[in-house]
Amino acid sequence: MTAEKLQSPFGRLRAAVVVSGLALVALCATPAHAAPPAKLPPGMKAVTEVEGIQEIRLANGLQLLLAPDDSKPTTTVNLTYHVGSRHENYGETGMAHLLEHLIFKGTPKNPAVWAEFSKRGLRANGSTWFDRTNYFASFAANDDNLKWFLSWHADAMVNSFIAKKDLDSEMTVVRNEMEMGENDPQRILYQRLLSAMFDWHNYAKDTIGARADVENVDIGRLQAFYRQYYQPDNATLIVSGKFDTAKVLTWVQQSFGAIPRPKRVLPRLYTLDPAQDGERVIHVRRVGGTPLLYVGYHTPPGGHADSAALKMLELIFGDAPAGRLHKRLVETRLASSVGAESFSFHDPSAALFVAVLGAEHDVDKARDAMLGALESVAREPITAEELERARAKWLKGWEQEFANPEAVGVNLSEAIALGDWRFFFLQRDRVAKVTLADVQRVAEQNLLPSNRTLARYEPTTEPRRAPAPATIDVAAQFKGWTPSAAAATVAAFDATPSNIDAKTQKSQLASGLKLALLPKPTRGNAVRATLVLRFGDEKSLANQGDVPEMVAAMLDKGTARLSRQQIQDRLDELKTELKIAPSNGAVTLAFASRRDTLPQAIALVGELLREPNFPPAVLEELRAQGLTAIEQQRHEPEAVTENALARHGNPYPRGDVRHARSFDEQVADLKAVTADQLRAFHQRFYGASYGEFAATGDFDPAAVRQALDAALGNWRSTATYARVPEPAHPVPPTLMKLPTPDKQNALMLAQQSGVPLNDLDADYPALMTANFLLGGSGSSRLWVRIREKDGLSYGTGSFVKWSQFEPNSSWGAYAIFAPQNRPKVEKAFREEVARALKDGFTAAELAEAKRGLISRRSLARAQDDQLAASLASNLYLGRDFAVSQRVDDAIAALTLEQVNAALRKYVKPDAFVLAFGGDFKE
Repeated sequence: MTAEKLQSPFGRLRAAVVVSGLALVALCATPAHAAPPAKLPPGMKAVTEVEGIQEIRLANGLQLLLAPDDSKPTTTVNLTYHVGSRHENYGETGMAHLLEHLIFKGTPKNPAVWAEFSKRGLRANGSTWFDRTNYFASFAANDDNLKWFLSWHADAMVNSFIAKKDLDSEMTVVRNEMEMGENDPQRILYQRLLSAMFDWHNYAKDTIGARADVENVDIGRLQAFYRQYYQPDNATLIVSGKFDTAKVLTWVQQSFGAIPRPKRVLPRLYTLDPAQDGERVIHVRRVGGTPLLYVGYHTPPGGHADSAALKMLELIFGDAPAGRLHKRLVETRLASSVGAESFSFHDPSAALFVAVLGAEHDVDKARDAMLGALESVAREPITAEELERARAKWLKGWEQEFANPEAVGVNLSEAIALGDWRFFFLQRDRVAKVTLADVQRVAEQNLLPSNRTLARYEPTTEPRRAPAPATIDVAAQFKGWTPSAAAATVAAFDATPSNIDAKTQKSQLASGLKLALLPKPTRGNAVRATLVLRFGDEKSLANQGDVPEMVAAMLDKGTARLSRQQIQDRLDELKTELKIAPSNGAVTLAFASRRDTLPQAIALVGELLREPNFPPAVLEELRAQGLTAIEQQRHEPEAVTENALARHGNPYPRGDVRHARSFDEQVADLKAVTADQLRAFHQRFYGASYGEFAATGDFDPAAVRQALDAALGNWRSTATYARVPEPAHPVPPTLMKLPTPDKQNALMLAQQSGVPLNDLDADYPALMTANFLLGGSGSSRLWVRIREKDGLSYGTGSFVKWSQFEPNSSWGAYAIFAPQNRPKVEKAFREEVARALKDGFTAAELAEAKRGLISRRSLARAQDDQLAASLASNLYLGRDFAVSQRVDDAIAALTLEQVNAALRKYVKPDAFVLAFGGDFKE
């Protein structure tokens, strides 16, 4: 179970867990208006078909959408229930989210759900939001797993325990999740903002609920809520990816079709807020963090025709660097960063705008500039250039999402929550057609002082109100709309190690750059690529401070020929997403593109790498953002604990790239960076002599090689490269308690350094499996004890950081919890490690772990971004995927004695460094 987050500076704001929803949707790559399956099982009726997605309805009301996509050997199943926190009554806040947790506590037929997920290698999750709850899983295509997961969903729909004992144990877990949110100033401000914006509607109440409601929930009311909303006529089932349609239809009818249509009538919700009649103000004051400004405006429902214009305004104001807020606040150094989010709720919604400030910023000046930018559209109309830039960026994101069957299978939940899954496509068409006049009108109607909620109140002598909120006729939205044609069927690709090696084309440029190209069919002609450039050595990289990281951060901020905005516009035009990440002695560029634009994207990347101009104004902007982030981290349990653990026993002096810096050292290094240093570092170290490029997806290998040769073929490095060694060093065991005042969530981190093996060692498969059993899965010992049995933690587990070179790996564990439970968490952790070392694991546990691990590794090889990264890594390491196959084979052949022996040989509790960060009152 995880918590979803908004993709902006708003941070993680949704409560989440794995769940279902009974409208069955399967993503099909069939022509538009294709005929439904030749013969549906009894009790099923074809409804409609849009762009490869076929809708079928069961007699009991279950909605079924079918859409196979063989381009990726994975299957995603998503069950969306049409119920969220909007449907909760007085005293029931948080009930939808709490129910989401309890669904995973099992049924009489399936009492150990997480263990079964783990055994089958399912990557499962779920989430609760205002208008819906969904449960989903992705896994390597497998009939047995698919049939079981469908049957589990049907079983969980009507037979879940929803028992008092499970409610009692899960209560502390949910409270722990609440406490995580209480630690986040952005989430707190977001909650307070919505509560001030809505007077009567349930959108004023955060999905996770009020603490009093969650702690005092009546089990009878919770069971009644479950029986009312978890029914086939209130659910949408989505199946996407690779599967046999005929089999799925049969299995769905067998499992869900047996559930009778309920006789109850769902309540009609009708509460709406009146138009806001004046500015509203809230102030929140807490320890830690940096100043924040949020501005919220009421907007129409997400299914309203004006929602397309609102999505454009979100980008026109919130994007960087072209966005109006970025230009008014960030470029003028009034704020560190800005963002925007136009929510798409079933009922009248909200548009939120945020500015993140540093301690040095003037809040009043930032507020005035922010409101001036947002509410000046009548005087400063939206321009055609702004609209077209926003449209290109939004449509690029939609196309990338639609090209991924796993993403579509899950993200359709948001359209379903609006009232009809076809909104997924209708919104795309609306964005493509929205006019400048529409965007201007919507901005002037909604971005009004009287419709605003901010951190102060100002009366006005001339009140103006936004249009009165109203629901929409969903069916009417589709009158006259014709969906686009479905994508062509994509051929299947076998993502086995042997086939990957057989299909991969390897070569090398004159500069020395190594290439690994794996052309294969993909949905939407998608391509994922990874480029790694390596530079320097232990001595030459010493005392460089933040210069290498800042060089990487500024590669896409301007060249000799292109401005920062022109670069972003060009990436949008090429439908390419680019991410740049620095590491010691290397920079990694990961990009998602398409067949017809990849060569041009490579040419652009070549220009970014070879001709950056490091504009001083952008350097100051990034410096301010970095300093703000460091100040925020000083008070967070996670950052404080991780920093203390990294510094403990670190033998390297200040200036060595392996030195773990304090927060003060990070500030000093960031403040010291100059533009001249960036240019000098780039000229000295950057080149393509030492590096790797890998691509996988639908592309022309010859065209890609030609583009790479033109961009990087003659770019040789002037400085030599040698990997900085990471030898083992003694780290004394200790127990740390790190105070973080006024934080309601705490973190435990355990670490054992210097584990004497790497990922080629003969014991690698055995220790990997032992860790999986101890804390690496949803059925592991730590998870079952700390989370499921004791209910002390929202998340707990263990991991191994594997070295690929020296015999110097490290083992670690973690748990998040309420500060007052620290002694219980430590006791449970130590007892479970000791029990595993003393008694070992069982044969049944090992059998499940083998199956889950091998399936998880298979699933990873089917993800194109991970596959591209692995191909690049193999080039660097001089390996191929035969190594991966040998590991799979070794896992399958492991004996219980080998696994237990590996755990006892390498995991040593007397060598643990144990760190706790939180507001402890002990």
